[in-house]
Amino acid sequence: MPEVPAWRRQRRWRPCHFGRWPVSQITPSQSETSATQEFSTAPATETRRSRRRIVIAGGVVVVVAAAGAAVAVTDPFAHSSQSNGVTDNATPTALATVTQGTLSQQTDVNATLGYAESYTVINRANGVYTSLPKAGQVFSRGQVMYRVSGGPVILLYGSVPAYRTLSEGMRGRDVEQLNANLVALGYATRSELNPRSHYFGSETQSALESLQKYLGITQNGTLTADQAVFLPSAVRVTSIQGQLGGAAGPGAPVFAASSTTRQVTVALDASEQSYVKDGDKVTITLPNNQTTPGLVSSVGTVAATASGSSTPTVTVDVTPTNPSATGSLDQAPVQVSITTATVDNALSVPVDALLALAGGGYGVEVVGARGVHRVVPVTLGLFDDQAGTVQVSGSGLAAGERVVVPAT
Repeated sequence: MPEVPAWRRQRRWRPCHFGRWPVSQITPSQSETSATQEFSTAPATETRRSRRRIVIAGGVVVVVAAAGAAVAVTDPFAHSSQSNGVTDNATPTALATVTQGTLSQQTDVNATLGYAESYTVINRANGVYTSLPKAGQVFSRGQVMYRVSGGPVILLYGSVPAYRTLSEGMRGRDVEQLNANLVALGYATRSELNPRSHYFGSETQSALESLQKYLGITQNGTLTADQAVFLPSAVRVTSIQGQLGGAAGPGAPVFAASSTTRQVTVALDASEQSYVKDGDKVTITLPNNQTTPGLVSSVGTVAATASGSSTPTVTVDVTPTNPSATGSLDQAPVQVSITTATVDNALSVPVDALLALAGGGYGVEVVGARGVHRVVPVTLGLFDDQAGTVQVSGSGLAAGERVVVPAT
């Protein structure tokens, strides 16, 4: 019997069941040479030699013996008044089909739901903070984020931070960023101003003057480094460092922010890193127990050990497929089901079709075309927790056959 992996030890196993069908007459020679144990749906006369039942307080152990062949069942399913399929000894059962196809194994790991990226907005102006944002506030391109001595500081998109005054005749990547923002904000058309141009020309100056007019500041066609903050995208304020009415100086942090993109962060056991790759599909279980799909967007390559832990982990980022389904909680605990193994062309049965055999290992109770029941010993493979199935292999077991499961 395969060893249960460490991450599955807290798995909620449904107890193995046994259909408790009356035992057919099997001679000792048949039981010694047969790989399976047969059962008939027709009632059989019980004798002390053919079958024994042992009842123990707090649980039931059923031992079925037929001419030297035995099957043990521990903690059988409780009695139900509903009957779905074939019923024997007042315990309802049903039938499921042995299927063949791709089977995946998942690992449930703890994760944190929040927002991607983190930024620190650095002030470049001298004066006093006269307006500051609130935590949770969102800013997009062209909006005023805070004010120093009444002067607005706006958000523009770009990866190069503001570090110099931009004016006509200059060239550079920061100029290209400015041109792209002016076109995106509608202060110039693409035919008037090439958003990919590195040159600050008269068209840039004219569009910038229009932006300055909108902001209510001097229309000089020049952008100083203290008037704008360049960040890659819209931002969501997470915490405030500046003090309203406090002194503002160049290089001082104003507030911390994240992007507005929803993201789940997983600290994955480094030993399982090789199973996960970009683009893998996952299932996210939210704090309200609702589930939503996601995709792995990045897998860390550097392992780190958190304080107080001895297990090295790597960071795995997951992007929800439907961000709106995740709500607006930040730093919320969630669970992520990650596929850690896949097998093709595997035979599988429902997990609750498994029987615990007296001699060790597992089996399934197969129902033949004429209603003859037989127990087929099986070897277990991957467990698919989402589907509630398990990979099995055993002599005489084939896709399409019917096996006994508890009635629902």
